[in-house]
Amino acid sequence: PVCSMGNSTSRLYSALAKTLSGSAVSQHQDCLEQPDSARLDPIDPKDLLEECQIVLQKRPPRFQRDFVDLKKNAASNHRPIRVMQWNILAQALGEGKDNFVQCPMEALKWEERKCLILEEILAYKPDILCLQEVDHYFDTFEPLLSRLGYQCTFFPKPWSPCLDVEQNNGPDGCALFFLKDRFELINSANIRLTAMKLKTNQVAIAQTLKCNETGRLFCIAVTHLKARTGWERFRSAQGCDLLQNLKSITQGAKIPLIICGDFNAEPTEEVYREFSNSSLNLNSAYKLLSPDGQSEPPYTTWKIRPSGECRHTLDYIWYSQHALNVNSALGLLTEEQIGPNRLPSFNYPSDHLSLVCDFSFNQDPDRLL
Repeated sequence: PVCSMGNSTSRLYSALAKTLSGSAVSQHQDCLEQPDSARLDPIDPKDLLEECQIVLQKRPPRFQRDFVDLKKNAASNHRPIRVMQWNILAQALGEGKDNFVQCPMEALKWEERKCLILEEILAYKPDILCLQEVDHYFDTFEPLLSRLGYQCTFFPKPWSPCLDVEQNNGPDGCALFFLKDRFELINSANIRLTAMKLKTNQVAIAQTLKCNETGRLFCIAVTHLKARTGWERFRSAQGCDLLQNLKSITQGAKIPLIICGDFNAEPTEEVYREFSNSSLNLNSAYKLLSPDGQSEPPYTTWKIRPSGECRHTLDYIWYSQHALNVNSALGLLTEEQIGPNRLPSFNYPSDHLSLVCDFSFNQDPDRLL
């Protein structure tokens, strides 16, 4: 049964209602086939937001988060490029494997949780959206976001842990979305990461885009590295493989680069140092929120499992600091906003916080690295 969305017979009713149940794709034999959403009518983001808010009317309001202005008198002659990074929490894992002991199962219901995710995306209006743990790509994110004007790409994990959960919705993976009216796709690569010369279960997507307004090329990448303590060397090897791939794609940093990801690694880990010290001249955008510009946020994920409370910084937006400026970054939720039961919750749909940055091109693109 599909829940009522109020009295209006909105033309969006069918768009959202069809995504309320994963039964249509529960067999997911065709989960790797790209559906044809091009023929569907565009939808107005305001209408979709209104539909989501009707579904969420019994939930607490969305948290207020403010952008922090980071511009250092750097005038830009083009609209900033807003990039959003988010591990949205795979539905199968949230319900079946992750054991969020303080989170009521009612808060994880997909019918409502997906509207919380969509509400957050619609609130921040990213030009580029990088997601991890996407296991409802074909029945929710691709059909809706394509109609909002995004070009959509999905690359699932070869052996997704979601497939071990009963009544799963197919494999989870990384997804990348960009607004077709702002960018032109020049090149796209799906990368299965290796470690110690062996293919692993972790993946990345890297796309070279042309900014229609400036004519400038840049590369956007999304990834999700191996989780768990004890896998530090493995993550390090995956990070090295990703950097090698990106060096090739960006012609050794000639093309500016933005990398979004859940690295499952604190800043003390080797893989973080590899990205910091790479010849691609990368910096982590969220360090700029700290008073000295040198420290990562205290957390990007905060949850309670049977083993105890986990508060970690694992999510990052890396960027080419010679070619790109960070104009602003979205502040994180405070401990008070998150509340004693931590994440996810009735207020917030994932165990990871979304990161959002506005980038502009450096006005001196030929400056030496």
